[in-house]
Amino acid sequence: MTSLLPSSAAAPRRRTVVLAAAATAALAPITAQAALGTSAAYAAEGTAAFLHGVASGDPLPDGVLLWTRVTPSPEAVPGSGLGPDTDVTWEVAEDRGFARIVASGTTTATAAADHTVKADVRGLRPETSYFFRFATGGATSAVGRTRTTAAHDATTPGVRFGVVSCANWESGYFSAYRHLAARTDLDAVLHLGDYIYEYGSGGYPEPKYVVRQHEPKHEIVSLSDYRTRHGKYKTDPDLQALHAAHPLVAIWDDHEIANDAWSGGAENHTPGTEGDWAARAAAAKQAYFEWMPVRTSTAGTVYRRLRFGSLADLHLLDLRSFRSQQAKTGSGTVDDPERTITGRAQLDWLKSGLASSTAAWKLVGTSVMISPVAFGSLPSHLLGPLAELLGLPQGGLAVNVDQWDGYTDDRKELLAHLTQKNIRNTVFLTGDIHMAWANDVPVTAATYPFSKSAATEFVVTSVTSDNIDDMLHVAPQTVSLAAATAIKAANRHVKWVDMDSHGFGVLDVTAERSQMDYYVLSDRTRQDATATWARSYRTLNGTQKVERVSTPVR
Repeated sequence: MTSLLPSSAAAPRRRTVVLAAAATAALAPITAQAALGTSAAYAAEGTAAFLHGVASGDPLPDGVLLWTRVTPSPEAVPGSGLGPDTDVTWEVAEDRGFARIVASGTTTATAAADHTVKADVRGLRPETSYFFRFATGGATSAVGRTRTTAAHDATTPGVRFGVVSCANWESGYFSAYRHLAARTDLDAVLHLGDYIYEYGSGGYPEPKYVVRQHEPKHEIVSLSDYRTRHGKYKTDPDLQALHAAHPLVAIWDDHEIANDAWSGGAENHTPGTEGDWAARAAAAKQAYFEWMPVRTSTAGTVYRRLRFGSLADLHLLDLRSFRSQQAKTGSGTVDDPERTITGRAQLDWLKSGLASSTAAWKLVGTSVMISPVAFGSLPSHLLGPLAELLGLPQGGLAVNVDQWDGYTDDRKELLAHLTQKNIRNTVFLTGDIHMAWANDVPVTAATYPFSKSAATEFVVTSVTSDNIDDMLHVAPQTVSLAAATAIKAANRHVKWVDMDSHGFGVLDVTAERSQMDYYVLSDRTRQDATATWARSYRTLNGTQKVERVSTPVR
């Protein structure tokens, strides 16, 4: 393996959070875990191996993107740049036993792409489940399952997503992924960012709270570093199980690159010691596209659009590559029309796509929260940890400048577009802040509910990353309840917020409503953590408002 260097990471100013799990998920190991042991045996013999699982993503009516990584020789570890070119075959079948193969091909794994390979398969049937695998030499990968979407103009009764965000390796285990992998009712899993974290070991969380150690140990900066970190993540058996069970639809947030990233830098980037920002960002994005089952819509970005029959369009945003630098809180520049979170081209693309959509629901994957939130009258003992978690000033002022609150002109333009064009059923799906929220998205927060709601927003909590109770080292649902009460009192469009739990969401969309079920984990530090349904909220067709539901979808 690559050498481990001493940690040089400073403690981060802001934390981000996500986790998902299903109450019915089984605890038994599944295919990907068994395959890991088989691949390890191949590696020990010095032959090629599939040590990092298989994945699929970005499903279409007629196709899907397949992914794996081959280790062609013992020295060809992630980030090494070593190892020979290796031909890899892939197969797609209608059955797990591969008696009915419908597509196959060969591609080449090279050191130039860190021996990752992708196959963009077409010619498949809409709304159909398939099985896929890879092989090279004497090694065969685990078998993955994937699913195509409904034809663009087809009427489909529903679509269901697992929804996750913020999975920090050192903070715990990815049990949420295991629970989602065990579900058989999902069309895809939506990952809203912070799939990996860039910090050095012990940078976040503090060393005494590290559950398992990053690789490499130092903060990742170079292409080799990012490749190594991605490779480490994809040795996790629960992450492998998730990828083997469902197609992934992913966007990045900041930690795939560096904390609080913007177009010209990041809070967690020091040019004097860590080199040129553009070079670091390019390396991070190259490794991301190598290691993730994601298509690029435009060179170097993840914003793109997928359609799920006539029921739903999914607009996926990149809110790091084009944004202006975060404003200094209290500077008054959050309202500056020259500042942007999306960039002009992406905002125009989003507005055009929303206006022209004929789908019943317009889903928008946004890595940071769009709903305005004031953090006014909070108890003094919560100001410190909440400020650290959300990037607020320690004095307690009320704006998170890393969210859409720091770029109010873009938000104002987008919400005005929704209301002026009478675009209904827009639902924002969000991660980033390690809390679960259910919000109306008001045009004018100060006068809500007497003013319009332009959309709704469901925010999922983190898979493992710290939230309030973790930072205070107290029991969940204790001291945070006062903060949640204060936030809801100051923000009448916020219907619910959970500041303590880790878990995931399940979004179920039908013609009548979009419903988010929130699941929480028993203990992020345990590999066998259970998952329990916590709450559900829905948006009824045409209402642009959320309401609580007494039961999860079945």
